[in-house]
Amino acid sequence: MNNPKSRIRPLTDEEEAEIQRQIAADSDDAEATDEQLARAKPFAEAFPELFESIRRARGRPPVEKPKQVVSIRLDQDVVRKFKATGKGWQAKINEVLKNAKVS
Repeated sequence: MNNPKSRIRPLTDEEEAEIQRQIAADSDDAEATDEQLARAKPFAEAFPELFESIRRARGRPPVEKPKQVVSIRLDQDVVRKFKATGKGWQAKINEVLKNAKVS
């Protein structure tokens, strides 16, 4: 398996103890109290403008005529031939279907 995470060795007990010691020594990393957690707000509520700017910036930009996702069964040889043409093979299928005479 080529999972990058599988190449990461587990921490030794000594390494884990050192990490926990550093966490405990960090005064900026105090655990939140029950009172603080009770007052906590969702990010979108606490920072609405920032949340909206992030939401708008994510994903693909809107298009005038968005494509519709469908599931279609095609013969394996048809898919193989289109994939063999390289990048954009799905757009090529779209063009062929768009130009097809439908009765």
